[in-house]
Amino acid sequence: MNLPVGQAGETGRNGTPAANRPFRLESTARAAAHEAGLGAGPARRGEAAGPLPREVEVLPEPLPALDEPGPGYGWLGAVVIVGLLAFWELVARLGWVAPLYLPAPTAIAQELVRMAASGTLGASLTASLSRILWGLLLGAAAGLAVGMAVGLSRVAEGALDPLISLLYPIPKIAVLPLFVLWLGIGEASKVAIIATGVFFPVAINTIAGVRQTSPLLIRAALSLGANRRQVVTKVVLPSALPVIFSGLRLGTGMALLLVVSAEMVAATTGLGFLILNAGDLMLTTRLMAGIVVLSALGILSTWLLRQLERWLLPWHEP
Repeated sequence: MNLPVGQAGETGRNGTPAANRPFRLESTARAAAHEAGLGAGPARRGEAAGPLPREVEVLPEPLPALDEPGPGYGWLGAVVIVGLLAFWELVARLGWVAPLYLPAPTAIAQELVRMAASGTLGASLTASLSRILWGLLLGAAAGLAVGMAVGLSRVAEGALDPLISLLYPIPKIAVLPLFVLWLGIGEASKVAIIATGVFFPVAINTIAGVRQTSPLLIRAALSLGANRRQVVTKVVLPSALPVIFSGLRLGTGMALLLVVSAEMVAATTGLGFLILNAGDLMLTTRLMAGIVVLSALGILSTWLLRQLERWLLPWHEP
């Protein structure tokens, strides 16, 4: 709110101006007028000082934005991880915890090398990756199609939105026995449960991304002669893609969870089966090696999706 020049509400000797409010000082106004050649001569009481500008705004210094470039602290994460691994190794080597319960990181690394040399790791990883990729492909395609339809059409919203709200809260692993009953114990039931888990986060994020598209952009495209298909492909979809990629990252994490669960219940190959079998035989080192591989898969999948997002959306920083 602008205050008139010289009003008592401004900063004085005993007061402080309100934060983020522009304020004006009479002396500042006279100085500006004098420099502009508007107020030649003295400015004592009773003497004309020439025409003055009505007000001179002095804005406070803005606070630095959180997203401004600055020193990064990503190295702290690496320091914490290295420190934890070193402490873990020390605990294992000193015998504070038995190797049956907590094998040393070096022992886990050696087990990974042995599994890779024997082909056990490669076979398990290939089986799990195949199921994850098929589930991701089917679930993401269905989620994208349904999300776009619900976001763009009132009819689709009325028909499908209640169904999504009804089915989404159900734990997906709880319906795995039903999928096994319907599709058998083979690959189809595992891919179906993974696709189901991927579908919901992709669909929900796609709906949110479509709905957050600015109406001004849509009206601008229509005023330039764009038809409905062009508005969807050139305006709505690019605007929604950052949110869709967030759904894909959530869906990828869900796929990793479900592939392990499905392979523990109804499989004879895969990382989930390897971990379950190692636990049954009390092979803790092999069990931990399988968990390390799953963690690496999660990190790699997130990194790949971020790189794809940067390539497709150069204007958006994920």
